[in-house]
Amino acid sequence: MNTKVNYQTKIITLWSTFLLGLLFHTQLGLMPLFHGQAIAHSHDSSDISWILWLMLLFFVVPMFAMIGTLFTQSKRFKVGHFWMTIIYSVLNFSHITADLFVTPIAWYQIALMVILFVIGLLLNVVAWQWLKYKPNHQQLSEPLMNTSI
Repeated sequence: MNTKVNYQTKIITLWSTFLLGLLFHTQLGLMPLFHGQAIAHSHDSSDISWILWLMLLFFVVPMFAMIGTLFTQSKRFKVGHFWMTIIYSVLNFSHITADLFVTPIAWYQIALMVILFVIGLLLNVVAWQWLKYKPNHQQLSEPLMNTSI
């Protein structure tokens, strides 16, 4: 069944899923608190405040990307958005690689980050499709995955 693909909906859904995964990634890091175990309290230390600002930026950029995706069809935005998804994929891969050298390895975190990386790759593909999409009444886009039974 051919239907017109709404790339904006796919992108916003993928970004939302990605952000939920990031939140869960952070939550997993805090889980020891709920089991009476200590974790390092680092918010009083100014030497890592730049890391906290980068984390904030890492969360906020996708939120603005979703808003921009909802309200624009601009070619310039689509190009910037596509390259932003590539940067996020590279950063996610780097994060997975770095966490493989942390002792002990938290395999549940690695598994979640791999899932987020795959979601990011899917986001790369859809962002590329949206960038290349030329809307007209004749063109029908193929869904990324065939869902017909």
